[in-house]
Amino acid sequence: MSYHFTTTLDMPFDEAVEHTTKALADKGFGVLTQIDVSGTLKKKLDVDMPPYLILGACNPGYAYKALQMENKIGTMLPCNVLVQQNAEGKIEVSAVDPAASMQAIDNTGLGDIAGTVRDMLKDMIEGL
Repeated sequence: MSYHFTTTLDMPFDEAVEHTTKALADKGFGVLTQIDVSGTLKKKLDVDMPPYLILGACNPGYAYKALQMENKIGTMLPCNVLVQQNAEGKIEVSAVDPAASMQAIDNTGLGDIAGTVRDMLKDMIEGL
């Protein structure tokens, strides 16, 4: 089982971030965090790398249900969505497969929620 879903876009990086954020919103996800990995590594280590941004996506309803079943599930939230520029200059968008992540937790109810969120994220990636 893969731990992510990925697609490639042919558009500028900032446009891909906006497009991905809108696609997430259309599926009921908000972006709680944005981690500029390439910018942070440049600042902290003075290394250059192509744009690499992690979006922390959350569907509040499903997050709440998951928290009701496992109060430490926050260690695995939010769902990360990666927007990165590859070597050819194309933009790759990848979303975590929460069902793969949740295999470490023995809770069938949580597995059902993760499966639903997985389908939503996979549909979002495929729709880009």
